[in-house]
Amino acid sequence: MLRPLALILLASLPLAACGKGDRPRGELASARVTTIGVNSYLWRATLDTLSFMPLLQTDSNGGVIVTDWYANPAAPAERVKVTVSILDQDLRADAVRVAVQRQINRDGQWVDAPVRAATAQKLEDVILTRARDLRRAALPG
Repeated sequence: MLRPLALILLASLPLAACGKGDRPRGELASARVTTIGVNSYLWRATLDTLSFMPLLQTDSNGGVIVTDWYANPAAPAERVKVTVSILDQDLRADAVRVAVQRQINRDGQWVDAPVRAATAQKLEDVILTRARDLRRAALPG
């Protein structure tokens, strides 16, 4: 009779700590980092993603980054301009919006041209992936 009771007591010891709310705490890098007015992971990821383009305007409080026109050396008759808006303080998929403008050079004049539908979405995905990588890298240990 004592032996089954001892087994029950031994088996319940690990559960005793759980009842008091003393759960192990893992430190996580917050998905909401707002020392600059917007999510800093999204901000840094956007700057990293657009680092090859000249910046025209940055507003970390309003969460807006606007590039100047950029022409790829491999296609000098075409140029693009990107505007990124960070809409939330949380690291979420709907917290970043990208708008892309494209122009082509026709007889020395820059003329607006359509942008492929997936271009802005792909840029958003790259920014979000980079932001998640930055957040993961900030995790202790």
